[in-house]
Amino acid sequence: MLSPNELVQDTHLAKQCTSSWAGLVVFCAGTAWDTGWYPEKHISTRIASRFPVLYVDPPTTLTSLLRDRNRRPTGLRIVKPGLAVLSPVTVPGASRGITRHASRYVFAGSIRRALASLGQTRARALVVATGENLFGVFPADRLILYATDNFVSGAALMGLSADYLRAQEAAQARDAQKVVVVTEELRSHWAGLGHDPVLIPNGCDTERFRDVDAENWPEDVELPRPIAGVFGHLSERIDLSLLEATADRHVSLLLVGSRKPSFSLDSLTSRPNVRYLGPKPFESMNRYLSAIDVGLTPYTQSEFNRSSFPMKTIEYLAAGRPAVATSLPAVKWLNCEYIIAKDTAEDFAQATKSLLMRGRSQEIASGCRAFAEKHSWNVRAEEFGALLD
Repeated sequence: MLSPNELVQDTHLAKQCTSSWAGLVVFCAGTAWDTGWYPEKHISTRIASRFPVLYVDPPTTLTSLLRDRNRRPTGLRIVKPGLAVLSPVTVPGASRGITRHASRYVFAGSIRRALASLGQTRARALVVATGENLFGVFPADRLILYATDNFVSGAALMGLSADYLRAQEAAQARDAQKVVVVTEELRSHWAGLGHDPVLIPNGCDTERFRDVDAENWPEDVELPRPIAGVFGHLSERIDLSLLEATADRHVSLLLVGSRKPSFSLDSLTSRPNVRYLGPKPFESMNRYLSAIDVGLTPYTQSEFNRSSFPMKTIEYLAAGRPAVATSLPAVKWLNCEYIIAKDTAEDFAQATKSLLMRGRSQEIASGCRAFAEKHSWNVRAEEFGALLD
């Protein structure tokens, strides 16, 4: 995460350097810049070393903003030379009927004004990384869809209408000039919609996780070692039976991440060998990764999960930790000896226990990190940048 002293909250810098924003790339993201590090943020941050980038948050409504206790930033800001973030505000009721059209109009106007502040009227490329069809909101030479998930199959998880997302997907298929996907499953899906997708899987931040073993032990981790860890958002995507079986084998289990309110962890957290710490700042993740010996990705075999590419699995490797995961297509595609794929509760728990009993070794840690380097975000950004040249 960029530190506060790297932020410029007005457009003064932009107005002084309008020529430096020529040929910019606009990323209309599915997640807000300040929410965390997701694929579009990783890619856009690294692309900015080659092309100026305007990262556009999903619009927030005025009513949501007034209820926001964290006072998220709004408007245009420069986070570093060549990388700007726009956090637009739109009208209430953006997901309903006629107000949806009004919201789109306000949203498009926000982007055009941001471009004007940067001295531009047209973009080199518009990259859409959300389930909304945003192509056509302003002029761009290239229209690229960055499909990180199957949004239609995940409609229930996101609390959105599957019919609406299906209509948006059809419009994206019509308007996009190129589709970039993160898994083979998504490549087949978009091929069925008439495209020849480019496969650029998710990556990992190898620089950030390289030195986790130099971190101090986190004071709020009170578990006997060795420890297996689950990092990331906890929701119905997680197969709790796999973690329950693992905990039943007296494995110390650490859970770190946000939780969907409807997703109960009571069956786990009632056990003395399980700790749920809640969400932690991304900047502190190294400390918690240093505490674990094995990383876990216990995803269900839902259609949404099978189309996804869980970043946490290769982030464990980047930290020098082997992983146990369910056999999603992305895991099979990685084909890594340091990721054990098991689907039944008994097999998943036994694989975790066996890795923990093996203990840490420099050989395993080095092998995990060497594999992760081949799949770093720097590598992915080079592949993505080739589409923009």
